Amino acid sequence: MNETRAVTRQRPEGASHRVGAAVCTLFPTLGNLATSYLLLLAYAAEPAGPWDSETVAHSGFAAGLALALAVVTALLTWVFVKAEWLRRWWFTLPALFALAAVLRLTLLAPDL
Repeated sequence: MNETRAVTRQRPEGASHRVGAAVCTLFPTLGNLATSYLLLLAYAAEPAGPWDSETVAHSGFAAGLALALAVVTALLTWVFVKAEWLRRWWFTLPALFALAAVLRLTLLAPDL
C-alpha cells in the first residue's frame, strides 16, 4: 500500500534556530540604523540662502546613499526571510526608509 503523505514545512525550532535568528537580526538592524542616520542628515540639511548650493548637494547625496542602503538592507532581509530566520515584518523599515529617501530626493528636496 503506497500512501502519499502531505509533507508540511514547519519552521525549525530549538536553540539553534534562536541563535541563528538572533545573529540574523544583527545585520538588518545595523543597516536600518545607518539608513536612519543618513535620512536624518538628509532631512536636517537646509540651505542658508540662495548661494548655498553645497548644502542642497549634500542633502541629495545623503538621501541617495540612504536609498541605496535601504535597498541593500531589504535584499539582505529577503535572504534571511527566505531562509526562515526572520519574519516578513522585517521588510517594513527598509520600505519606509526607501520611501522617505525618495520623497527627499523628489518632492521634499530643499530649494535654493
